[in-house]
Amino acid sequence: MRPGMQRTSPSFRFPFSRLGLVCSWTGPAGGCRGRLHFPTRDVLNGSHNNRLARDKGAGAGRRAGPGGVGRQGSSAVGAGVETSNQASRLSTAFDPRPHAAPLQAAPLDLLPRPLIAPFGPEHRAERSTPRAGGMAVSWRSWLANEGVKHLCLLIWLSLNVLLFWKTFLLYNQGPEYYYIHQMLGLGLCLSRASASVLNLNCSLILLPMCRTVLAYLRGSQKVPSRRTRRLLDKSKTLHITCGVTICIFSGVHVAAHLVNALNFSVNYSEDFLELNAARYQNEDPRKLLFTTIPGLTGVCMVVVLFLMVTASTYAIRVSNYDIFWYTHNLFFVFYMLLLLHVSGGLLKYQTNLDTHPPGCISLNQTSSQNMSIPDYVSEHFHGSLPRGFSKLEDRYQKTLVKICLEEPKFQAHFPQTWIWISGPLCLYCAERLYRCIRSNKPVTIISVINHPSDVMELRMIKENFKARPGQCPTETKATFGVHFKVVGDWTERFRDLLLPPSSQDSEILPFIHSRNYPKLYIDGPFGSPFEESLNYEVSLCVAGGIGVTPFASILNTLLDDWKPYKLRRLYFIWVCRDIQSFQWFADLLCVLHNKFWQENRPDFVNIQLYLSQTDGIQKIIGEKYHTLNSRLFIGRPRWNLLFDEIAKCNRGKTVGVFCCGPSSISKTLHSLSNRNNSYGTKFEYNKESFS
Repeated sequence: MRPGMQRTSPSFRFPFSRLGLVCSWTGPAGGCRGRLHFPTRDVLNGSHNNRLARDKGAGAGRRAGPGGVGRQGSSAVGAGVETSNQASRLSTAFDPRPHAAPLQAAPLDLLPRPLIAPFGPEHRAERSTPRAGGMAVSWRSWLANEGVKHLCLLIWLSLNVLLFWKTFLLYNQGPEYYYIHQMLGLGLCLSRASASVLNLNCSLILLPMCRTVLAYLRGSQKVPSRRTRRLLDKSKTLHITCGVTICIFSGVHVAAHLVNALNFSVNYSEDFLELNAARYQNEDPRKLLFTTIPGLTGVCMVVVLFLMVTASTYAIRVSNYDIFWYTHNLFFVFYMLLLLHVSGGLLKYQTNLDTHPPGCISLNQTSSQNMSIPDYVSEHFHGSLPRGFSKLEDRYQKTLVKICLEEPKFQAHFPQTWIWISGPLCLYCAERLYRCIRSNKPVTIISVINHPSDVMELRMIKENFKARPGQCPTETKATFGVHFKVVGDWTERFRDLLLPPSSQDSEILPFIHSRNYPKLYIDGPFGSPFEESLNYEVSLCVAGGIGVTPFASILNTLLDDWKPYKLRRLYFIWVCRDIQSFQWFADLLCVLHNKFWQENRPDFVNIQLYLSQTDGIQKIIGEKYHTLNSRLFIGRPRWNLLFDEIAKCNRGKTVGVFCCGPSSISKTLHSLSNRNNSYGTKFEYNKESFS
């Protein structure tokens, strides 16, 4: 806890970042500030040598009640309305232990092989990546998952290339830039071409961060196409892509202007005083950088951009999220400097092209010196002739020499950057103002639950709070909850303010605390890709560790009423590293399972829990978790077989795949979703991405 911070009167601001919460809080004068990031990853990459297999269990008798799925129940869970043969096969794959007997040790040859990965070192590649033999890409699935994304990427890339090339040619060949191009050369073309790309990306980078607008477009069905709505989930990818592009072309822009500053000094001309940025010949270029508005604001923008980029790296975000958050909010300073930067008017263009063609000859000067036109041209233009001349003799014989009627006049451009960024900047500022007003009132904390494995749950009530399915877990219309894992210094300080010091030791069972809590402000909720899970007839939801949090909202929605939605079958896979992690939502899973058994819909939800790392045969403690113990497997899922069985039992259908967990699982599911299958089943991949 930082110096000056008091436990009694802190103030918090707790905005949702999609499903991950990002909080901020402030203490009294001299207090500290912090920000909480809810991670999307759970550490699942432990040792593979201490994994043990588990038995299918003792006994093979039928079980037809809600306490465990029997052979008849398993067939219904796996196959639904398919034939009995298919149901029997899926029963073997999805529920190899159709009883609820306690776990027992067994030889490796008795493992439920269809879904549990081998444990030997030679099989590690199989656990992480699909087999090469079954990796033929399905163009139908690829277009559904990647088509629109790559089309938008191609459009974005084309716009950048078009702007760069068009601007480069304009400043390289445009007659209005003839004189300044003669003075600055290639640096002028590169600086202006890179500036046009920066204008585009500085305007686009703000749009993905307008989360309230994106949530409105998704939730209000203003975008009727599901494929287009899924594209909104790539908003963070667009933000990062634009950010990387800004960094690259900022480097090009800075390098080109350094060359321009040198050329302004070296090529100083008394004939074009209005065009010169330097005040005299061979002026120190550093003076142009630190004594002019464009130069000084440019240096400041480079410093701000460097801080924002370095603080955005993964290592800093994980170790100290406060640094990332506060440096990223320097974007407002960056945009203010940008507006000043383009107002300097350092680069100018010629306005009187009709009366003073580029490279023309002044008759007054020629007659006063009593010099012929060929002699004048030969004396004043060494080497290549100006544009508009070919051979001097031909031009002179045909009397097609360009004559100046007046001196050249120069003028600075209107700042086009203002046009590019004013709209997105105003939209983003308006959205931030709306979010500030919306989150102005603190929430009422009902309880704080200290779960095992350093996970905490907050139950809260907020006035006029409305959440759609897939946004955040809600038990009732009035209350909602969030789960977060204590993984860093800020979350530790946040836990210290919520819990008494004596209760911070790890406990086997959840512990509920009631006390006077600090003020907490909630901003959100925002849109989530998991909102689409209820719009598929069949959905596969895969969670890794704390990544189960978004799916709790879906499960709560099904618990309230599943009939208004299109979803008719849900495969729920949860992979955790330790057995205690399953207790976070064990009660919810049990209640949901019993609900569908009582409604004679045992095929609606298929629950599978995988313990990826253990020192022995374990089970979830508590008699009420008997149902979950019958669905607990040791090891990791066989993703190949999992997708094959789902495709076989849902022929010709579109299955929504939803993942929130480690990148290793996400990459495997993404690859398998694009894989071809012989059953005509299409898998559409969706992934949660926290900011």
